[in-house]
Amino acid sequence: MYARDHAVIATPIGPVRVEGCEDVLVSVRIGEGSPTPAAATTVRTAVDQLEQWFAGDRQDFDLPLLPLPTSRGTELRQAMIGIGYGETMSYGELAQITGSSARAIGQICSNNPFPILVPCHRVLGQGGKLGNYSGGDGPKTKSWLLDHERRFSGRTLL
Repeated sequence: MYARDHAVIATPIGPVRVEGCEDVLVSVRIGEGSPTPAAATTVRTAVDQLEQWFAGDRQDFDLPLLPLPTSRGTELRQAMIGIGYGETMSYGELAQITGSSARAIGQICSNNPFPILVPCHRVLGQGGKLGNYSGGDGPKTKSWLLDHERRFSGRTLL
């Protein structure tokens, strides 16, 4: 396998740990660690892009993510990435678009190893309910991420 590297950056939602190798990111975790720099190019690039996102200067990411084991998982991940900055979609709406089930969407969100980069925070429950969020302080973190995007996109979210 590849030698792993990581960096931890301070953000408004707490520490964010970025882990990866020279050529691919392995995970992003919210709420873990103390600030540390990275050596791997991909990890440094991810840190730069996340810092730009938190500053309101970036709306999407261009990073090599560790591939998912199935093409269906990859398709669902891409659909989630396709939800625009400052936009939201319900589990049911995303399921309908992808020909999936709301439960499958919920599973891909809850097992998302790349919060923020793969914006599962943009997926809401029926009627705009925040629902669960696996990073940081759960729904509080999800709410902060949505408010942040609303602030910088000029859109009104649910």
